[in-house]
Amino acid sequence: MAEWTPQELAELERANETQVAGRRVDGSSRTLTIVWQVVVDGILYLRSARGVDGQWYRGVARNYEGFLQWGRNEPRPVTFTLDDSRDAAIDAAYTAKYGRGPATDAITSAISNATTMRVDPR
Repeated sequence: MAEWTPQELAELERANETQVAGRRVDGSSRTLTIVWQVVVDGILYLRSARGVDGQWYRGVARNYEGFLQWGRNEPRPVTFTLDDSRDAAIDAAYTAKYGRGPATDAITSAISNATTMRVDPR
């Protein structure tokens, strides 16, 4: 499995938003969608604020491969893995990064926690 470089993780941790998309059967990218991300213990995590009904989440969950883009970088091929092993730490990271409010409440809800995904480069 490929790993993020320390520089990439630092950029991803600083980035306010990233864009994510699932991979189509032909290998091309679905439409990129803006999401919030956090880095916990050197691992990149995403969640769907709309839970399993989120459109980008449904596209990613078809084969758990897709693309991630941040800053001025080209979209990177990535693998998504469901991972609820650090939900409390991820909740805390979302709150620390984005503050308290309705959007953070949504991304740290039980509905969103069901979609916690680890993101690794391919």
